[in-house]
Amino acid sequence: MTQPARRGRMPAIHDADIRRVARTVLADQGPEALTLRAIARDLGITAPALYRHYASREDLVAALRRDICVDLADELAGQVAELPDDGVVQLFAICKGFRRWALAHPHEFTLVFASPNGENPGGIRQFDEPFGRVFLGAAGRLLTTYDLVTPPTDTIPDALREDLIGFQTELLAMLAESSQKFPAEKLDLGVAYLMMTLWARLYGHVTLEVFGNYPMPVSDPDALFDATLADLAGSIGLAGLTPRPSG
Repeated sequence: MTQPARRGRMPAIHDADIRRVARTVLADQGPEALTLRAIARDLGITAPALYRHYASREDLVAALRRDICVDLADELAGQVAELPDDGVVQLFAICKGFRRWALAHPHEFTLVFASPNGENPGGIRQFDEPFGRVFLGAAGRLLTTYDLVTPPTDTIPDALREDLIGFQTELLAMLAESSQKFPAEKLDLGVAYLMMTLWARLYGHVTLEVFGNYPMPVSDPDALFDATLADLAGSIGLAGLTPRPSG
C-alpha cells in the first residue's frame, strides 16, 4: 500500500525575519498593505503561524514603529555627532534631517507619525523614546548655551496649563532618571509650551510637504522650509543663527 506523501515542514521563521519582510511590504506598498496574510505569503508560511510571534497585526505594527523610531534616531544622532557642539546648529540640523527622512520614507513616516496609535495618535509619542531623546538632547544644549525668548507664563492660555504642567512633570521625571544633559532648572512652563509649539510647526510643515498638501504650488520646497526654520529661530530670539540652506 502506498504511503501518503508527507507534507514539507514549515520553514523556521524568526522574529527578525517577520519584521524585515514587514518593513519591505510597508516601504513598497504602504501601511494599508501591511497585513499578516501578506507578510506570511512573502515568508512562505501560513498567517496563523505568525501568531506564535505576534498576537495581532497591531502588535506587529507597534514593533515596527519602535524599530523605525530607533533607526531614525540612530541616523539623526550620527549626523549630530559630526557637528559642532552647538545647540542651534544641532537642533536645526535635526529638523532638516527629519524632513529629509520623511520625504525619502513617506510610508514609514505615515505609519509612525501620521496614523493613530492607541491613546497617543500621531507625532512624537514620548520624549523618552529614542527619536524624542535626540531632539531633547539638542534642546538641552540650546537652553544651556543661549538665552531664548520664551512665552511669559501669564500669556499661556489657561486651558493649556493643566496639560503643560503634566507634560513638564513627566519630562522632569524622565530627565531625573536618564543621562540627558538638559538643564532641568530651565524647564518652566514657558519652555514646555515652546517645545510643544515648535514641534507642532515643524511636524505640520513636514506633513504638508510629504502628502503634497501645500495650499499653493511651491517650486522650491527647500527655500520654503529654510524660511520656516528662520522664522522659528527668530521667534525664540535666534534670528540669523540658522545653519546653511537645505539642499
